[in-house]
Amino acid sequence: MVEIRRLIEAPPRTGCLDAIFVRPARGTPAQAFQEALAIEGRGLFGDRSANKASRAPGGGKRQVTLIQAEHLPLIAAWLGKRSIDPALLRRNLVVSGLNLIGARSPFPDQRLLLRVGEEVVLELTGPCDPCSKMEAVLGPGGYNAMRGHGGMTARVLQGGTLRMGDEVRVVGG
Repeated sequence: MVEIRRLIEAPPRTGCLDAIFVRPARGTPAQAFQEALAIEGRGLFGDRSANKASRAPGGGKRQVTLIQAEHLPLIAAWLGKRSIDPALLRRNLVVSGLNLIGARSPFPDQRLLLRVGEEVVLELTGPCDPCSKMEAVLGPGGYNAMRGHGGMTARVLQGGTLRMGDEVRVVGG
């Protein structure tokens, strides 16, 4: 058991923040940004989730959503498409090079965190399952194509500025 715990804390490499999206209101398209302000206990400045999270005790578990860049070609392939615009997927951050599921410890007493750039610290809180809107935006089969590949939810433990190209790394908590 100790060996597995040690292995979990040592991902093979760091990742990269490839894209940042903010949705200011329900039903509005996601807007891409080169940088965004992560607000501790709330989410990304200007995002509807940051306003919603401020009403929940402790800020809620879904302050920021992340998706694996490597999953985008898989989702596209299952839909018979060449590519998928990540803005359609209703996720805030697109991360490449780091297994997001592997960045969350399976042991309740072993806390892993994501450090994005120099300032921001996120705690992954669980899977970000797709909603029925994926069928509308991606076409028939969109919901099922995203199942198991919808990304992760997170809370902001330490705020700061996120920038495209920032390093994303796992740190012990």
